[in-house]
Amino acid sequence: MMNPRVVSALVLASASPRRRELLASLGINVEVVSSSYNEMNMPELPPLELARTHARGKLAGAHGPACGAVVVAADTVVDVDGVSLGKPRDASDAIRMLGALSGRTHVVHTAFAVTLGTDVIERTASTEVRFWPLSQQEIAEYVATGDSMDKAGAYGIQGRGATLVERIDGDFYTVMGFPLGLFVRTLREHGVSLGGTR
Repeated sequence: MMNPRVVSALVLASASPRRRELLASLGINVEVVSSSYNEMNMPELPPLELARTHARGKLAGAHGPACGAVVVAADTVVDVDGVSLGKPRDASDAIRMLGALSGRTHVVHTAFAVTLGTDVIERTASTEVRFWPLSQQEIAEYVATGDSMDKAGAYGIQGRGATLVERIDGDFYTVMGFPLGLFVRTLREHGVSLGGTR
């Protein structure tokens, strides 16, 4: 078997600071580039397919990565009984979303698309999350922190948002926005190893 191609840097087509931090935690350099993709709501698509479509679109719309670079884009969608919850429009929308999640189990889907040479590889990961029953005061206090506004489903599992979650069944990092283990193994399957991960 040929030795894997070892890379110490990749390009992230995402404005998400959490995804950048997660990828940088692997000990690699992460360059962030913008994407021209317009992340529209598509209610006709099932939540998992919506996440795939957004990840694929963000990757296709990436601006300026160097030729031959490993480029990755991702998207996270919260799935409540087959209905997609994206990022809230405003505080009222965030309160509505958190009320819908209160005391229930939902599924978080994260899809990523990565360019490896001339190939585009796509993968998805899904994790079940159950919320504690939340009072209106708890919801209002969390929304008032501002933490809801840039996150699918109006919450982040890290930080104060962790207090909303009773349990999870699956990969924590999928809920946070990027399934690191699946990503590294996908690269290895295609002959690429990240520096320090072999």
